[in-house]
Amino acid sequence: MVCQIAQGRLSGAAAAAVKDLLPSYAGNNLSSLCSWADDVKFRYHWSSPLHYIDTPDGLCNYTYDRDCKDEDGVKGRCVAGAINNYTSQLLTYGKSSATQYNLTQALLFLSHFIGDIHQPLHVGFTSDRGGNTIDVHWYRRKTVLHHVWDASIIQTAEDDFYSDGVADYIDTLTKNITGAWSEQVPSWEECGKNQTACPDIYATESITAACDWAYKGVDQDSTLEDAYFSSRLPVVNLRLAQGGVRLAATLNRIFG
Repeated sequence: MVCQIAQGRLSGAAAAAVKDLLPSYAGNNLSSLCSWADDVKFRYHWSSPLHYIDTPDGLCNYTYDRDCKDEDGVKGRCVAGAINNYTSQLLTYGKSSATQYNLTQALLFLSHFIGDIHQPLHVGFTSDRGGNTIDVHWYRRKTVLHHVWDASIIQTAEDDFYSDGVADYIDTLTKNITGAWSEQVPSWEECGKNQTACPDIYATESITAACDWAYKGVDQDSTLEDAYFSSRLPVVNLRLAQGGVRLAATLNRIFG
């Protein structure tokens, strides 16, 4: 969803670069390969920690220097570090130094990770692995809290409100981006201090949303139903929209 929103907002130069970097079988559809980074986690074991950030339990804040590391303490190995790294690689596009990188993979990793960093529980607490060890029931179905935010809220919204499926859902979000949210969009797109990518802003927003919305009122074995769904759906919709807008803005800066 993030990638589909983003591809519709690319500048001419960015759209051309994305088309050039996508494999021909993708049919110039970035969203068709946006889950590639999940599919290769087991082949590229080194990439697993690049999908998330673990923050100290209960603090509800994030700092790069303290939190962006893997379980072995290697600095920079988190989703924010990965966004910075793949942005730097993509900035070599069209230059002779580009040959040392696989820029197709860099594009697919960056696109996926900008989606991940907007999912609040990808910047969650260390002890519960971003809600992965919190067992809950989503209505009658047994799952974990992390999966509720990765998928269940979106799937339930799709079933309840969007008869034509995900395309209909994306269309509604896109209309909100150009309508109800249009005055906020320039501030979403901004990156301070001449930065090309600014994942620290997105990570800070996500841990705040995780504390205010995802974790709030949830215990081990909680049953989450209509009250949780209806109050959390606006947060999910906002994060999907921000992710799409910001992926486009980042790619436009990279390839501009």
